[in-house]
Amino acid sequence: MQARSIRWNLTASGPRPNPQGSYHYGLITPSRTIMLSNSAPYINGKQRYAVNSVSYVPADTPLKIADYFKISGVFNLGSIPTWPPSGNNAYFQTSVMAANFREYVEIVFQNWEDTVQSWHIDGYSFFVVGMNGGQWTPASRSSYNLRDTVARCTTQVYPRSWTAIYMALDNVGMWNIRSENWARQYLGQQFYLRVYSPANSWRDELPIPKNALLCGRARGRHTRPF
Repeated sequence: MQARSIRWNLTASGPRPNPQGSYHYGLITPSRTIMLSNSAPYINGKQRYAVNSVSYVPADTPLKIADYFKISGVFNLGSIPTWPPSGNNAYFQTSVMAANFREYVEIVFQNWEDTVQSWHIDGYSFFVVGMNGGQWTPASRSSYNLRDTVARCTTQVYPRSWTAIYMALDNVGMWNIRSENWARQYLGQQFYLRVYSPANSWRDELPIPKNALLCGRARGRHTRPF
């Protein structure tokens, strides 16, 4: 498997596998585990794709703008569960998952379908620490590579298998997690991860520029000077 065979060469001179500069990925205990399971349900008689039984539908206002202006009714935090629910009751939602700035998370992609899945996370690099067939369990962590895996932003998940990643949430914002299969992405296999900092500091995230084009429910509002 490519993600297992491509490793850092720790015998060569040069930077060690700490591309973000302040830690080694395998020496930190994740603060929580998120499991994401893809599926291909029919909703209202039509083929859709989903994550944790939620098929994404776009909102009438860009999510980051709605979050910036605190416009209610565009999305709800927690509108997608952090673990696959039991049953097959898929539904439509503008799905946004809440997360905190500087959390260190373990994300498991669980694939029960018969096709290879490809997942991408905007705004981040992550470490693919493990993958195997069947159902992921906490015991699966014993097979993780916590030493010399490489950082990437896209990973594959084999049929009826799982892939686990470690990721430091060091980038404030509203970040898309999606299938790299365009048809699946377009028909709902995506959601947004809102990485939030209460500090509201320019150190963590710059404000919207004053010449930003505002649309949807944000039309007519005014941004602060950049």
